[in-house]
Amino acid sequence: MLHKRVDEELHEGFERTVTERRERLLPIRLVSVFFVCLFAALLTYVTWYALSHKEELLNNGYNGQQTALAAKNVRGTIYSAHNDVLAQTLTDEAGNERRNYPYENLFAHVVGYSTHGKYGVELSANYYLLNSTSSLATRAALFEAGKKSFADDVYTTLDVDLQEVCYKALGAFKGAIVVTDPNTGAVLAMVSKPDFDPNTVDRDWAQLTQDDGSSELVNRATLGLYPPGSTFKIVTALEYLRENPDSYQNYGFTCNGHFDADGERINCYHGQTHGKVDFTSSFSKSCNSSFANMGTTLYDDAFSKTLNDLLFFNDLPLNVPYNKSSAYCDDTTPTGEMMQLSIGQGETLMSPVHLNLITQAIANDGVLMTPYVIREVVNAEGKVVTRHAPKEYRRLMREEEALVLQGLMEEVVENGTGRRLKEASYSAAGKTGSAEFNTGTDDSHAWFTGYAPATDPEVCVTIIIENAGSGGEYAVPIAKRIFDAYFGI
Repeated sequence: MLHKRVDEELHEGFERTVTERRERLLPIRLVSVFFVCLFAALLTYVTWYALSHKEELLNNGYNGQQTALAAKNVRGTIYSAHNDVLAQTLTDEAGNERRNYPYENLFAHVVGYSTHGKYGVELSANYYLLNSTSSLATRAALFEAGKKSFADDVYTTLDVDLQEVCYKALGAFKGAIVVTDPNTGAVLAMVSKPDFDPNTVDRDWAQLTQDDGSSELVNRATLGLYPPGSTFKIVTALEYLRENPDSYQNYGFTCNGHFDADGERINCYHGQTHGKVDFTSSFSKSCNSSFANMGTTLYDDAFSKTLNDLLFFNDLPLNVPYNKSSAYCDDTTPTGEMMQLSIGQGETLMSPVHLNLITQAIANDGVLMTPYVIREVVNAEGKVVTRHAPKEYRRLMREEEALVLQGLMEEVVENGTGRRLKEASYSAAGKTGSAEFNTGTDDSHAWFTGYAPATDPEVCVTIIIENAGSGGEYAVPIAKRIFDAYFGI
């Protein structure tokens, strides 16, 4: 019995020791499990991030992999929508490579350049232009022969003929033109002036980057911010429509060339007097006084929401550098600033590409398609690596609202400031703008944004001509040249 009690006491003591040890080790085990799980989660995230951001990581200037890939692969070729070579790598007899841009200045900003950090398609498609997805056998054979592999080629949506028309039409003016397909989001042409020759970027870099105000390297289509002037009346009209869905057609105003409220005055362009106007004719005749009057009736919070819906201060669905448009409106906005906002003046700034996106949404019954320039990537063996499928980005406005705006923009061409488009063999819709930018002067930028045909839109065009004057006189004729070229007239 004594031995049995001793054994039981020893056993109980052993169990207590084990239990106490387990209790002491439990926090350590829990911490160990936590850190193992944390490490596994971190490893999973890093792997996911590397895979989902592979292009961004490769394009980082500190990533030496770019140099390694360039050493073993010949940089891919960039093609137009109709297979014209826009950028290619030429190799001389000594094996020296040179990037060549056959169209020189024509595609300077949208195709870009491949040195000094890269720009344009050269940057956005850099991952594919550096990598080769040809079969291992093909790459091995070239390696054995002492030759570099061929990186993948990029096919864009850019149309050489349209690009050339836009380029020539802009002439010696500074400004930008964006041409897109509202049904798919494809960018058909994008021109910015002043420009440069990407073939000589290395040689001219010091001159191009000196602070002389010329800004040849700046893509005004995406980075330029301008007062939108009367083209902004598209936004104001939408807000007025939203706040007065059942009575906007009853709107009336008598224009005597100016509008006064709370000690502030808005003048019509060059002191024009429009007489009695309704909602539609206020838009088609681009009556500043009438829209300033509308602006004083709008609710700040509602207008602010509409601005947000139309992507002001928001990210745009673009994979190229751009500046965000700005339009201020809140419960502290004074009457005078609301009047200025309503006609696209004051502190309001827009980029041409942003205005084009809004125009696309109107043409597409309120839906904005995701814009894109890269149509597909094909490797040296002719295999499609990736292809862009047109997709909806988001709805910017209700279909009913878009239909009203379509009617307003058609009236601009039929009986308003866009009448120079009226005699064309195709129907068109749009909005002109003359945006003042120097207080106390008549200096103004000429704007046009619109689409054709009016009933079944195929192409959108947005134009800004710096310091040119009236949009109806200068921008509309350029729009007609572009529409004519698109429809083969």
